[in-house]
Amino acid sequence: MESMNLKIRSLDTHIRRANIGAPMKVAFLHGFTGSTKTWEEVITYLPNTVEILAIDLIGHGDTASPVDPARYYVEQQIEDLNELFLQLNWTDFTLVGYSMGGRLALAYAEKYSVSQLILESSSPGLEDEEARAARKKADEVIANKLIAENHESFVDFWESIALFDSQKSLSAEKRQFIRNERLAQSKIGLSNSLIGFSTGVQFSYWGKLAQLDFPILLLTGELDKKFSEIAKQMQKILPNAEWKEVKDAGHAIHVEKPEIFATIIKEVIIEEDSQ
Repeated sequence: MESMNLKIRSLDTHIRRANIGAPMKVAFLHGFTGSTKTWEEVITYLPNTVEILAIDLIGHGDTASPVDPARYYVEQQIEDLNELFLQLNWTDFTLVGYSMGGRLALAYAEKYSVSQLILESSSPGLEDEEARAARKKADEVIANKLIAENHESFVDFWESIALFDSQKSLSAEKRQFIRNERLAQSKIGLSNSLIGFSTGVQFSYWGKLAQLDFPILLLTGELDKKFSEIAKQMQKILPNAEWKEVKDAGHAIHVEKPEIFATIIKEVIIEEDSQ
């Protein structure tokens, strides 16, 4: 893949591209503590008829980590994405988002046009104000913990949360790859992502789902009960959505079952392109 650094709304932004000029296009947005590297294995299974764009979101990977948490607000990140797609002259593409990146993908697609959306282990946010306030407070505690401790201690803590239990069955090599990716992140970038782009800060998109009439694929792992339930509820509201549950996978399907994940992506993109 070709690495590029672009200035997007004054933000130094790192992207990686492959198969530039191919007829079908797909953009990937990673999750918290992730980067473009998280998609590497999935991309090896995709055909060269698909142009691939992987983006390091603000505060992650080789994209800049501004000191002002307000720069991480979802409204800011939506405009970053739009400016990036304009610079690349992308107008008709599939947008894939994982977890935190899925929240951003959904928010982007509510405002701007995509041909279809693929949301992996993603949520439209929290509808309840009290739940949002509690989540905001909890994420601020984690953000402060991140700054106060050494980075390795934070990564130890993050790897231990129940959401990632299924990753313990991955090979030692793959677990180390994920750990190295987390360790390579900027402390201020992660901390400000938690403060500025917390689910507790972000607007809830539950009330917008019924208006989204373009194709949306919801992907969850069968071991991830929380996000499978969220996907089930989302599918009931979305007018043009399909939900697929991947066997023996947890929260990060693209890491745990990359070939299956890539096959699903490929089928969806090719099917959409043929219509």
